[in-house]
Amino acid sequence: MWQLSNGVRYYSWGSRTVIPELLGAQVPADRPHAELWMGAHPDEPSMLPDGRPLHEAIAADPQGMLGAEVHERFGSRLPFLMKVLAAETPLSLQAHPTTEQARKGFAAEEAAGIARDDPARTFKDPFHKPELLLALTPVEALCGFRPVEESLHCLAKLQVPELKPTIAALARGGLRAAVPQLLALTGARRTELVSAVATAAERFVSAEDPEFLNTYRWAASLAGTYPGDPGVVISLMCNHLKLAPGEAVFLPAGNLHAYLSGAGVEVMAGSDNVLRGGLTAKHVDLAALIEVLDFTDGRVPVVHPVPGPGGLRYPVPVTDFDLTRSEVGENADDLTTGGPQVVLCTEGAAVLTADDGELRLARGASAFVPAGTRVTVRGPAVLYRATTNLG
Repeated sequence: MWQLSNGVRYYSWGSRTVIPELLGAQVPADRPHAELWMGAHPDEPSMLPDGRPLHEAIAADPQGMLGAEVHERFGSRLPFLMKVLAAETPLSLQAHPTTEQARKGFAAEEAAGIARDDPARTFKDPFHKPELLLALTPVEALCGFRPVEESLHCLAKLQVPELKPTIAALARGGLRAAVPQLLALTGARRTELVSAVATAAERFVSAEDPEFLNTYRWAASLAGTYPGDPGVVISLMCNHLKLAPGEAVFLPAGNLHAYLSGAGVEVMAGSDNVLRGGLTAKHVDLAALIEVLDFTDGRVPVVHPVPGPGGLRYPVPVTDFDLTRSEVGENADDLTTGGPQVVLCTEGAAVLTADDGELRLARGASAFVPAGTRVTVRGPAVLYRATTNLG
């Protein structure tokens, strides 16, 4: 097992306090810290103490690092990526592809010769990206489409004439008609629509009308940050989810979502495929997004933990990853699993003991444990453990 050195992604929406505090760095930081990556994605691989990137170490000994079952199922790569995500301001509206969509999109862009760092590149790798976010602080998010009848009421209540085409499309053809229509708007029509919606939303917020109050409040706020962005209107048709610390949400392929505020531990399939759909100045691949989006409406359930080996496990319907939260005391607990593990300490200090020695993880530190390694841990500490979900 090895302690990891991990990369930080610095995006404008990140927090200047959450990740720096976790890492014991200066607070507030000189720039927003958005994501701490722990894993073997080649765009931001964790580094081992001997200077090797984790993905290269895995490629050199895939069966030893991943185990035979994981190697057979996923090849010579770590199938999951773990992050700490900290949002001070909203992320873009986005969705992720299925495996088949990712493979086709990646192959097409490779054949077209589009560089992987090109801002117009959509598919960075040939893998799907389902994900689970477990809240460390209160988290607010847009997540999937709310029931259509509710969206119709939410839009109609604003009494905005510019919204009539959207309402008609939604009533006649559902979300599959209304959302692409909004995303295709350009120029003055788009600017006027978003401005009118924001003005109407602010009126209801000022009146403290309780119905859709949080939805309208966020729409007005988003319009101030992204004037003229159709994502402001689309947000009115999305579920507004609030997670308390310890609660989680699972986001399957095609789910349109945006984290609005808060911090959490995020585990996902080992991919960086993001198709943006609004609330962004970055490239929006409209055709690819429409193909990927799941237009099913309805509530998105909160994921609550269940007792599992070594702590509280957050069940997900994919084999790529599994997440457990463990409160470790002074007595040794067994962390041995059949698959590879990434272990993150967020509180206290943990001592991992294996046949090859001991490893002390302070707050903010993480480790990679190869598949099948017999390992115990003692604290006191709070740990988050990501591994595969092959049963």
